[in-house]
Amino acid sequence: MALFKSKIGLIAATVGSAVGLGTVWRFPAETQANGGAAFLIIYLACAFLLGVPVMLAEFSLGRAGRSDASGLFSKLSPGTPWWMTGAGAILVSYLIMMFYMVVGGWTLEYLVGSLNGDLFSIPAEATDTVRDSFYATKMQEYVHTPLYPAAATAVFVVLNLVVLIGGVQKGIERMSNIAMPLLFMLLLVFCAVSLSLPGAGAGVKYFLNPDFSKITAATVIGALGQALFSLSLGMGILITYASYFPDNTRLGRTSITVVLLTLLVAILMGLIIFPAVSSFGLTDHEMAGTTLIFVTLPEVFGRMPGCVVWASLFFLLLAIAALTSTVSMAEVAVKYLQDHFGVRRIPAAIIVVMPMALLSAVCSLSFSSLSSFTIAGHTIFSGLDALTNNIMLPAVALLTCIYAGWFAPKGLLKAQLSNDGTIRTRLCGIVIFIIRWLSPLVILAIGICNLI
Repeated sequence: MALFKSKIGLIAATVGSAVGLGTVWRFPAETQANGGAAFLIIYLACAFLLGVPVMLAEFSLGRAGRSDASGLFSKLSPGTPWWMTGAGAILVSYLIMMFYMVVGGWTLEYLVGSLNGDLFSIPAEATDTVRDSFYATKMQEYVHTPLYPAAATAVFVVLNLVVLIGGVQKGIERMSNIAMPLLFMLLLVFCAVSLSLPGAGAGVKYFLNPDFSKITAATVIGALGQALFSLSLGMGILITYASYFPDNTRLGRTSITVVLLTLLVAILMGLIIFPAVSSFGLTDHEMAGTTLIFVTLPEVFGRMPGCVVWASLFFLLLAIAALTSTVSMAEVAVKYLQDHFGVRRIPAAIIVVMPMALLSAVCSLSFSSLSSFTIAGHTIFSGLDALTNNIMLPAVALLTCIYAGWFAPKGLLKAQLSNDGTIRTRLCGIVIFIIRWLSPLVILAIGICNLI
């Protein structure tokens, strides 16, 4: 059984699975739309009151089962249908990976465009801003040359494959030990630069001063959903990674560390984006989704001295965040093939990752030649996002909590949280109560509201 070699590597890998595009990309847009610090406060509360207990449930099951996300349920409760909960987690991580690979490919394209200066060059016939022109050009290339996005996606797929082939220690842990310190270093550099811009104080004030008038029931549900998504709950990732935890790993301390570092990234992103947007007078419309990352922020960089350097570093940061997320998602399915079918590491990684070169390329065409193909008003890309985030993630997280709290072998949670009684855990009873009662009710509320 492969295990993480060091505590630092364990934390880096687990934080890397959580600190992805959900934190770097989605969090600022959600914060902007929901009252700035008011949303941040609710999100912080959700991360600790919901995120930590659900994370501990997944950690406990993963380390106790020492198997893949589906196999552990069969191992702990043989002859029961609970294995389908793990199968759902494997499926949801694979579906999310399909559109994450697309965004990963975009980050590579923008990184190259930043390095060679294309991001900041205006064609003679261009009427929009430089960055709008670059974005529009990319979309046109996708329409007229369907193989173009497939190439960028394929490169990102190969990067994932290289890491996964290396295994737990030489692949995932080694990559995380390099990527996570680099990511935090880049965040701190950008934070310092953004806060030094003229008029940055107005952005900081917006971000840190709560506007509770914008808080509604939907805002609270959105914060709860953001906590689930940004902490990688309900995807089988934390269950899989916990199966690589050494027996002496303190699950409580690990979960708090992961949540705190994830929240730190979210706050740093807020302190990067809001001061920069405020300094350059960009509008609320320019803070939305894809526009924020691929139009608005390049527009900010274009107005700064050394724009090529800053843009290149930012899209390097974004590529790192995407890579650590997709690797962790792919590992869920890789471990399933290894444990359930006895497939060796390299063939398992190839079987899991290589189909993404095709599936994600098709998904990328949702923004161009397949934009008219919709189901229930959703393109392939947005449909996968809505299906996984609004339905599948809450469903898997709900069933995981119910199983851990009520149907797992007696004493499993207490034994795992206390490392078989070797450490004192004063809050063990409270955590178990939350897992049994509060978390299922809250997650159920999220799922119902998402369907209304």
